[in-house]
Amino acid sequence: MAAELPDDFKCPISLEIMSDPVILSSGHTFDRASIQRWLDAGHRSCPITKLPLSDPPSLIPNHALRSLISNFTLLSLPKPPQTPNPQSLIHLLTSRSSHLEQKLNSLDQLTRLCKRDSSIRHRLAESGAVSAVLNCIGSGEPGLQEKSLHFVLNLSLDDDCKVGLVAEGIVGKIVYALHCGVGDSRAVAATVLTSLAVLEVNKVTIGSYPDAISGLVSLLQIGNSRERKEAATALFTLCSFSDNRIRAIQSGAVPILIQNADSGLDRAVEVLGLLAKCKLARDEMLRFCGFLDVLIGIVSNGSSRGVQYALLTLSSLCCYNEKMGLEALREGLFETCVALLEDDNEKVRRNANMLIQILQGKRKI
Repeated sequence: MAAELPDDFKCPISLEIMSDPVILSSGHTFDRASIQRWLDAGHRSCPITKLPLSDPPSLIPNHALRSLISNFTLLSLPKPPQTPNPQSLIHLLTSRSSHLEQKLNSLDQLTRLCKRDSSIRHRLAESGAVSAVLNCIGSGEPGLQEKSLHFVLNLSLDDDCKVGLVAEGIVGKIVYALHCGVGDSRAVAATVLTSLAVLEVNKVTIGSYPDAISGLVSLLQIGNSRERKEAATALFTLCSFSDNRIRAIQSGAVPILIQNADSGLDRAVEVLGLLAKCKLARDEMLRFCGFLDVLIGIVSNGSSRGVQYALLTLSSLCCYNEKMGLEALREGLFETCVALLEDDNEKVRRNANMLIQILQGKRKI
């Protein structure tokens, strides 16, 4: 701002725009704070002319200059941007005469509105925006699809909106994007499912929707790194509901999750920890050659969260299958768990202690 205003508005000492200009007896003007510091330092001459000043020095307010600076500053300030009208933006989305760029710009603005606060999200949810955006998700146009998904992701930040989105039929559109999305659409679609599934009632609805869980399992198998991570996160959220665990197992999730866990995807280990509560999943895990080695490798070298869920999965398997327990003992898992009793993570310590109790029972056999 200071660089854009006339030099006469700047204090000769600070070189900043003056907020309280005063005139010395030498006729020169300075900002009051700057010249006062000069005088407080013991100087009794004008900083510019070096001529002596009266004692005590007089500081005369320069009202005319102050007014000029104030008026000029007000005129120079940028005008605050006007808040776009949501209905106008929605009209651009639905109008057949709108160009693609207009629709993309409308979605960008709607998404920014969503980020501001809850009241705006609620107004947008009730304004007809959702219906228009859902059509964009199913349009097949890559940029339009991805931006639409980002919009509903931001809209789903509120629980009330989560329920409303599902009632509007969003699950079908998200499943379509999981299977047919391009660019980042598939990853964002999985993230939207995670957000919606935070509510228990939505876990039921999403899980029972045809191809929802199987779509996530497919993405976990063929997706890129980000897509696999988002798919596993969505599965983890959905599988806290027991019926969805059965659906995931029936969709072939277990071997795909094991392969991802072996590749270092912690979220895959977490989902396995949930699925291991089901007999059907435990039987599949026991049939998978080398799964014990995968879990032991995670316990030895994985992240804290990976270790936590690998221990949980091992506890379920070793308690369920005597042969697995004995093999785990031979692999030195008991000693590894004892060392983990000193871990900083309380959940790791608790799960390690639980597995120790199970393995101790196997030792006595």
